Amino acid sequence: MTPVAAERIAEFVDAFAAAFADGSLIGLKLGGYHGPEAELKSAEGRKVMLKAGERLSLVWRYKTRDITKNYDLEEAVALLREGLALYFRSARLSTRAYDLTFERNGEKVRMKRQTVAGRAAAPTSHDRAKQRLLSEADRPWLHRLGITDAGGRVRNDAQDKFRQINKMVEIFAPLIQVFGREKPIRIVDMGAGKGYLTFALYDYLTNTAGIEVEMVGVEFRKSLVDLCNGIAGESGFVRLHFAEGSILDHDASGADAVIALHACDTATDDAIAKGIAAGADLIAVAPCCHKQIRREMEAGKAQNDLDFLLKHGVFLERQAEMVTDGLRALLLEASGYRTRVFEFVPDAHTPKNVLIVAQKDGRVGRDAALGKVAETKRFFGIGRHYLEGLLGL
Repeated sequence: MTPVAAERIAEFVDAFAAAFADGSLIGLKLGGYHGPEAELKSAEGRKVMLKAGERLSLVWRYKTRDITKNYDLEEAVALLREGLALYFRSARLSTRAYDLTFERNGEKVRMKRQTVAGRAAAPTSHDRAKQRLLSEADRPWLHRLGITDAGGRVRNDAQDKFRQINKMVEIFAPLIQVFGREKPIRIVDMGAGKGYLTFALYDYLTNTAGIEVEMVGVEFRKSLVDLCNGIAGESGFVRLHFAEGSILDHDASGADAVIALHACDTATDDAIAKGIAAGADLIAVAPCCHKQIRREMEAGKAQNDLDFLLKHGVFLERQAEMVTDGLRALLLEASGYRTRVFEFVPDAHTPKNVLIVAQKDGRVGRDAALGKVAETKRFFGIGRHYLEGLLGL
């Protein structure tokens, strides 16, 4: 390794250690892995507070699974120094004051530092902790939406909804915080409904994280659009508004993030297609019902090794849900997105608890993903996924 490369790596590691120590760390991303672990792709980290003390929680992204490990500062520094020197071609350090990017090509190393302003530190609570990012105090929109009473306390019959709102913000906010844009981040919430997620995410990003965002909630029902625009005005949310219309008719051009929570059946596909067409860096959807693929499977009557399950309606319904969302993930990968599917709230709160998160990454293999789509359709007797038509595939 050249002295210059070693110096740049040391500078990046020192910056990480300082941000970890002073509490300004937002996140750490390592990419371009080319080491001995064949299926490892990247790693993402944040600072957490455990009983044993402060730790760097790293999520190691493998091809078919994620593994989370926690490291103290000394371990994290050693791991980062070795990783940048030998295994990872790129890294990004996000702090409250700046973003630092690292790129290595053989012995050549490049570093770029970009100053940011007003960004709040990421929460350090461990995933098992019940800390809420949004409090009920001084948030009139929570009262107008029926979450809190006149005294600002969460109503007994809205406790689950309030927990869900906080959980959604906990998931979505870090995905958006790492954008590091100088211009306002444009977010489109497709099928916004009463705007629970729309208001919560805008409020947190703007008033807690200090990030400039422009947010649009798209909703077909005029009564809800009028209600939500009134609440946004009363709350002083000047860059949040709601637009009347269907998802397919909405112009999402310029969107940095497209999200959709429980858009029914193929409306989820409409939202995905709009996000892809806009070139959004982030597409995140929580699907609702899954009627289209179930009808295809029932009509196709494919003979396969799952016949003993699929003859039962309840199993067919569950399988149709998994196949639908699995194909959505593959079609997103074919469109250049790195995709994860996971449960975002316990099914005790809602059975509609699957979240598909797709982050733009042009390195995803298009041909391999489309080949898997074709193979899956043959196995289950599916003629066409609705999303294929929207994408022109």
